[in-house]
Amino acid sequence: MFQYKVNFNDLNWEEPLEGVKCKLFKHGDKQLRLVVYSKEMPLHWCEKGHYGYILDGKFEIEYQNEKVVYQTGDGIFIPDGKEHKHRAKVLSEFVKVIFVENI
Repeated sequence: MFQYKVNFNDLNWEEPLEGVKCKLFKHGDKQLRLVVYSKEMPLHWCEKGHYGYILDGKFEIEYQNEKVVYQTGDGIFIPDGKEHKHRAKVLSEFVKVIFVENI
């Protein structure tokens, strides 16, 4: 289990895409990502599926023929597929999510 006390205030923001910013903490073969999505987030690509937990906000994931709305307090799975893409529509001002991932 990934149990480390992380002070995200000490980490720098990265902005990998327009409308997305994140703070990243790595340890061994795991990483912890705090991600903030804004309404300006475009269609974007992912290399793998992501499991996380929504800390704030509400958004909709459109994947193949399915749409799922996630909101504060939900566990979330952002899928990947053959083309590794999904569309996320932010339904609030921003969405803050924490992800724990294998590197």
